[in-house]
Parts: sequence; C-alpha cells; structure tokens
Amino acid sequence: MWWERNAVYNPGVAVYQNKITLLYRAQGPEWVSRFGLAQSKDGFNFKKVSEFPVMEPEINEPFERLGVEDPRIIKMGESFLITYTAASLYPARMARKGAESLFKEGVPWRIRIGLAETKDFNTFEKLGFLLDDLDAKDSVLFPEKIENQYVLITRSNPNMVISYSPNLVTWTQPEFMAGPRFGMWDGLKIGAGSTPIRTKDGWLLFYHGVNDKKIYHLGALLLDLNNPKIILYRSKKPLLIPEKPYEKKGLTPNIVFTCGAIEWDDQYFIYYGGADRVICVATCHKDLNGIF
Repeated sequence: MWWERNAVYNPGVAVYQNKITLLYRAQGPEWVSRFGLAQSKDGFNFKKVSEFPVMEPEINEPFERLGVEDPRIIKMGESFLITYTAASLYPARMARKGAESLFKEGVPWRIRIGLAETKDFNTFEKLGFLLDDLDAKDSVLFPEKIENQYVLITRSNPNMVISYSPNLVTWTQPEFMAGPRFGMWDGLKIGAGSTPIRTKDGWLLFYHGVNDKKIYHLGALLLDLNNPKIILYRSKKPLLIPEKPYEKKGLTPNIVFTCGAIEWDDQYFIYYGGADRVICVATCHKDLNGIF
C-alpha cells in the first residue's frame, strides 16, 4: 500500500481478543507517519487487519502536520490508551534557538505527546496532548494508577523524566528520573521504550540508549512498584544491539528501537523497529536471568 511503501516500524503492542495486536508506524512516499494494524496468534506470524491506516494525523491539527509516530499502548479498564509522538514544525516566527540547534539545517521541529483511546482497535478517539508546552517523545503511561495518580515517563533530551496526574489533563512538573551514563552504551541519550510491565520485583521497563557513535541499543530498568522514580536495577550491558543487516542498514542505520513488549506464555516478546525500516521481535524468559 502506498501509505506504508517506504517503511513499517516501531509498533506498540497489546493483547486483544487473545491475539497479539501491533499498532505500527508506517510511512509512504511523502514521509507522513500513520498507524496500521496487524494481529497474530503466535507472536511471529502477523496478518494485516486493514488495507488502510487505522489512525492518521488530523489535516487541520497544527501539532500533527508531519504525522503520528511511535505508539505505546496500555490497557486501563475496558479501554486501551495510546501515547504517541505528534510531529510538526514550529512556525518560523516562533522557532526557538533551542529547538533549532537540535536538528540539521536549523529545521524547527516540534514534537508533542499525543493521547488516544480505543476499545476495539477499530475506532480511535484522540484525547488531546499531554504536557503540551514541552518538546517531548518516547512517552509511556503506567498500566495502573500509583497512589491514585496516572504516571507518565517521557524524554526531555537527553534524559528520562517522570510526571503525575489525577486526570490525564493536569500534570506535575516533570522530574528527572534517569540520564545517560558517560562512556557506556547509553552515554549520549536515553528514552523509554515499552510500557512498564508489573513483576513481583518491580516495574520492568525496556528502554533505548544511544552511545557516542549514535548507535541505538536496548536495555532494561527495574523500578520500585510504589515509587517508580526509584531505580532498583539498570542494565550494565545492552540486551540488544544492531547486528543483523536489517538492523544495521535502513532509513537510519544502526537502530534497534522498541515501543512495546508483552508477556506471552513464559516469555517477554519485545517488538522493535530495525533501522527505521522494518518490524522485528526478540524474546527473553520471564525469569530475567542475565538481564540485571
């Protein structure tokens, strides 16, 4: 299909009607990002649900002019909540020096945290933007409230920050949570990957880290169940590095980038984008031996 001709990658994942459901990012010749949908009974063999995008940027929405990107999914009650990156440009007269300096040729990119909801992965309702004055991406909600608060981890480059809300509308000022570790595999910048998974030992969060050669890796954090600002463990070594040809060569080389992981039987299935071009999956046993 034309709308996904150039790339399909960075899917969010959920279990719906006993099937692993991928909400994936797709790009066509004009490079605008949209979301497609695919499902699987075994986690490896997927069938596309629709020939058309299930979610697209709004034509008249200034925050989404370049697309909807990198969905992350949680189940909350009877609904699935989806955080995503809304991509656009600052108007030239509003471009800030800080924004200009982050991108090639001074293009004033504007990125916001979008929120959408679905009950059936057929109809999607956009609920607005979170922390809508902040340039942020790599945003994940926790799948349950903690002390009656929604909890959001996002990226304020180059760090991960955390914020709380009673209602998904008003949010606390983001607080520092974790940063790069100089000289290590995540020494340049980091960002949340999958939505957090509750384990008996803490919240398991797979995340990406970029080193000084701009190579993306995947690692894991274990966060305190009652106070997720507290990091109990952090990967000393990456769990996944670009090794395969489809991870090393694509639209952007040397990238493994996850937006979703689920529990399936006795394993974690981690879905990730390879080199901003293809969708991949990695698995690890739920006992997490060797991860921390």
